[in-house]
Amino acid sequence: MVRCPYLAVHLSPTVPVFAVVLFLFVLAMLLRTSFSDPGVLPRALPEEASFIEMEIEAANGNVPAGQRPPPRIRNVQINNQIVKLKYCYTCKIFRPPRASHCSICDNCVDRFDHHCPWVGNCVGKRNYRFFYLFTLSLSLLTIYIFTFDIVHVVMRKCLTRWLQNKMKGPC
Repeated sequence: MVRCPYLAVHLSPTVPVFAVVLFLFVLAMLLRTSFSDPGVLPRALPEEASFIEMEIEAANGNVPAGQRPPPRIRNVQINNQIVKLKYCYTCKIFRPPRASHCSICDNCVDRFDHHCPWVGNCVGKRNYRFFYLFTLSLSLLTIYIFTFDIVHVVMRKCLTRWLQNKMKGPC
């Protein structure tokens, strides 16, 4: 049970109710962000990976030992624009633009933003809006609590002064 009797009695009973509703929304967005798929791109099957490796080796030729092979890039035309797709050595796929490999999750993620340790998941194409709502609602909850902490302190101080003046009485 939420205990906020002073503000509920002296100001409004909606103060703790709104705080609980906002807290539950923050919790829901945290869970939604944590347990939703950020946009993980599927890895290549072994047959696909070996075919892509042979295709790349045929295009680049034999690279002498000790020399670095050229970057693995594939040019694709989309809507009359040339787009460069980078190759992921771990997932064995050509990644779309803005996709990146997360070293913590060990997956390629579409529209990868970052890996968030607070939610324990990557933030990407499919869960970005939930992460944004989580951070926004958490900020609002923090401001709300801080504001009503100040209101509580001010109201208690005013009540204490009023009682002290009342106790002195008219002299």
